[in-house]
Amino acid sequence: MGNIRISVAVATYNGERYIRQQMDSILMNLSDADEVVVSDDGSADQTPAIIKEYQGGRIPVRLIKGPGRGIKQNIATALFACKGSYIFLADQDDVWTKHKVAKVMEYLGRDGCKLVCHDAAVMDASLTQVLKPSFFAYRGSKAGFWNNLLKNRYMGCCMAFEAGLLKEALPIPDEIEMHDQWIGMLNDLRGGKSAFIGDKLLLYRRHGANVSDFSHGTVFMMLRKRFVLARAIFRRRVLRKY
Repeated sequence: MGNIRISVAVATYNGERYIRQQMDSILMNLSDADEVVVSDDGSADQTPAIIKEYQGGRIPVRLIKGPGRGIKQNIATALFACKGSYIFLADQDDVWTKHKVAKVMEYLGRDGCKLVCHDAAVMDASLTQVLKPSFFAYRGSKAGFWNNLLKNRYMGCCMAFEAGLLKEALPIPDEIEMHDQWIGMLNDLRGGKSAFIGDKLLLYRRHGANVSDFSHGTVFMMLRKRFVLARAIFRRRVLRKY
């Protein structure tokens, strides 16, 4: 993918309230060999202007225009533009801990590990109250295709993976629910090891306007979503061979 080591793909939309704190925490983790790619999906606030403040520094920060089609396709736009050998996903409103990248990179590429998902502390909007000390404990997080088809444990803001996975994961289908489960399960199917590590490397902010939700609707809705996901995975895995 070039000489860039790590690309951080950030999807933004009207995130002026928290984006500066998130960008500071990301850049604190990176080196001169890395980059940040921000896809902004048409923010009407100061989010793009804030991102531009970070351009021209030691670490390249690229701001691109999102497609205006929601979070899945906005993150896909960022991923298409990434040039690094390793991809880290990031939301606009969380905070990375100081050693997140260093800890994740201890696992990526070792013993067949192609994807890492780490734990996070779920916090309130001000990051002063712990709502759930461990997202892993709350979700019963564990690796494996069938485990994550039945109940998604992949959380994009806690994921990093080798860039080679993008060849299969992109484009992201419109019909699936979220990009993180799609990417994680494709890695499982292609034989790449997924490591779920217990280090809490993220403060996961809940503030009432999050795109993701802990709720998954009725049983019927859940089963329908799983069927749609499984069908999309089958099409991607099988039909691309012909």
